[in-house]
Amino acid sequence: MTLVPELEWLIGGSRRALAKSITLIESKRAQDREAAVSLIESALPHTGNSLRVGISGVPGVGKSTFIESFGLQLINQGKKVAVLAVDPSSPVAGGSILGDKTRMPELSRSEDAFIRPSPSSGVMGGIAQRTRECILLCEASGYDVILIETVGVGQSEVEVHGMVDFFLLLMVPNSGDDLQGIKRGITELVDGVVINKADGDSIGLAMQTQQFLQSAFNIFRTNDAWKPKVLTCSALERSNLEEVWDMVIEFENLAKTNDSFTLRRETQNIIWLKKLITMEIEQRILDSDEVRHSYPELEVQVAAGQLTPFSAASEILNMVFKAGDQKGTG
Repeated sequence: MTLVPELEWLIGGSRRALAKSITLIESKRAQDREAAVSLIESALPHTGNSLRVGISGVPGVGKSTFIESFGLQLINQGKKVAVLAVDPSSPVAGGSILGDKTRMPELSRSEDAFIRPSPSSGVMGGIAQRTRECILLCEASGYDVILIETVGVGQSEVEVHGMVDFFLLLMVPNSGDDLQGIKRGITELVDGVVINKADGDSIGLAMQTQQFLQSAFNIFRTNDAWKPKVLTCSALERSNLEEVWDMVIEFENLAKTNDSFTLRRETQNIIWLKKLITMEIEQRILDSDEVRHSYPELEVQVAAGQLTPFSAASEILNMVFKAGDQKGTG
């Protein structure tokens, strides 16, 4: 059985203990589940003191470069920074590259930084299955700012909004016509936009994109207490990063003043509860002996068109609830 890392080591800031703790909660082994739950509950009183920032953007926008430069900027201000970077898992082989540490070499060498790449494992929403628990463990270990790098912009990417205090969208300099392709759901939820790669010949185009987006937010987010700001920066040249952090802090101060900060976290906890219930139900179904025995044949029948997926799902659920009822009356 996996040993639970000592809580004292975790809250003392041991990066080794934090890494082992995250490995434990990401484990799919049944014997690790009870230890993982116990660890999270023990760590809970030491959580809630960080600022959680979600960072999204299409592949090629420079998320890793931005996070490294931004993280180093925060460390220079005396902060401890944790990065939870999600790599997309292959839908065919199921594997993940997990190369974020190699893309952030300077940040990964800092004693005040912790970088943890995790596979998305097919989970929708641009985040890994246990990202929420990882956030809590990083907070318990004393990290001031937690940066969550998501897989990339997509229809389900808005899931990250349900676990962060500030949702930042990274973009590259582009023309107004190309900006129409941005998912409306994301633009309705972001708290700030940063146009990255605003250097060299791209500075003028970056400013044009900035003006276009800021005008759009001024029109479509008129009723919001906070109107998302659009900034430009160059992660490569490490310019204007301080302005990005100033924007995040300005948002935090406003949110705490009007109590929306606390309300947002309370709402996120309810969302987390509902998702955990769904995950636990799914796990218990898969752990059922009867389901494990019957599922392969049901899958064959569904693939051959002999049984509809709906009928097969109903049969599986009937097995589980029937077994549960028998245990309750036994």
